[in-house]
Amino acid sequence: MQNKEYDVAIIGAGIAGICAAYELSQKTDLRVILFDKGNEISKRTCPIKNTKNKCQNCKKCSIMNGFGGAGGFSDGKYNITTEFGGWLTDYIDSEKVLKLIKYVDEINMKFGATDDVYSTETKEAKAIEREALKYDLHLLHAKVKHLGTENNFNILCKLYEYLKDRIDILCDTEVKNIKPGVNCYNLLCTSTHSLCDFNIVSKYVIVAPGRSGSEWFSNLCKETLNIEMENNQIDLGVRVELPNQIFEHITANVYEAKLKYISSRGNAVRTFCMNPSGYVVYENTDGTITVNGHSFANKSLGSPNTNFAILVSTKFTEPFKDPYQYGKRTASFSNLLGNGIIVQRYGDLKKGRRTNEKRLKASFTRPTLESATPGDLGYVLQYNQLTDIIEMIEKLDKIAPGTANNDTLLYGVEVKYYSARPKYLTSSLETKCKNLFAIGDGAGVTRGLSQAGASGILVAREIINRINK
Repeated sequence: MQNKEYDVAIIGAGIAGICAAYELSQKTDLRVILFDKGNEISKRTCPIKNTKNKCQNCKKCSIMNGFGGAGGFSDGKYNITTEFGGWLTDYIDSEKVLKLIKYVDEINMKFGATDDVYSTETKEAKAIEREALKYDLHLLHAKVKHLGTENNFNILCKLYEYLKDRIDILCDTEVKNIKPGVNCYNLLCTSTHSLCDFNIVSKYVIVAPGRSGSEWFSNLCKETLNIEMENNQIDLGVRVELPNQIFEHITANVYEAKLKYISSRGNAVRTFCMNPSGYVVYENTDGTITVNGHSFANKSLGSPNTNFAILVSTKFTEPFKDPYQYGKRTASFSNLLGNGIIVQRYGDLKKGRRTNEKRLKASFTRPTLESATPGDLGYVLQYNQLTDIIEMIEKLDKIAPGTANNDTLLYGVEVKYYSARPKYLTSSLETKCKNLFAIGDGAGVTRGLSQAGASGILVAREIINRINK
């Protein structure tokens, strides 16, 4: 494969890279290659066999890496909205973004996605919105599809089978560097199996690094490509777990309620990734373990609990310029104190005491992540973050009584890393380097499946237009 040439090279096989590859594959004469440092979809397995086992700290986490990206083992929430999910509207108008999102939904449906949709426009949802407003909670408007963890994975398997016959897919391969050439780019690659180095030449490059590759992309821009970066916000908080009954009047109607609140300190606090009958799970980003959640479409696979994140948004100002490292190091405190993830009863947090094994065992709410360590999140999160989270829980208790019960469980920490993004991007997401594009969550452009996929379609169409001229 030494010095093999392509028309388009895509770095990262998450949803952004996959959608770009799919769209480019419709023009059959293009030579396209798709890279990912993780495994192909059928080989993505996690050694954690059940919730009693702790994260094994694999060198290359199969939950975060491989064909399908970090969304590969998610429960596949597909939000059809421009109110949240990224910053594509900074580059193109909302109407165009929504059309792209709907087009990605059509692709998903072609490979087996449901056509069932939850909406905030129903009579029941409007009643929830009115009740929330009484307590200064704001329900963000969206249509959402819940694919389910098992169905989402199957859709990605079908996409892989479709694409592998139309483009070259190189998994277990890291792109170490991108060097500009004459009307092309040279990609310095390493096979993680054979450890052999090789070079790929491509006229167009689409960088879709995903969350686990965001730090690599940021360093590449600064050190090699001379692309100036700007910081996005960071969202940091906890994952809440409580009995299904507390939120079922909400989840039955909107499935996922994105509720936003401005705390007494002026910080934006929001709920995120709501999973009725769900499970709390690990994520491993370059050795730093954080918490997440998912749920199955098949009700028989569900738990008795609902989980969701409460996240506090922070955008740092001068002189601090590395929110990614801030989030990573905050999570590392939890890893240090709890040998992974810490779980604490809400009642213990309010009393300023650690949850120990005896208190957790007596809790009416049983943790679905059984390997989490009982502990004290007060030693991990900052005062402002914790007090904002407590405010939010007390507000949610007004519309979902029982949220603030003593036995509500809080897992920490949950971090949403939004990479620094190139300061100057065109309306087609082209960087200052001609024919080099940045897409998806890891490039700091989006923060969710729907806009990530849309960004891939946007760039693929731009490349096709340029080639057709």
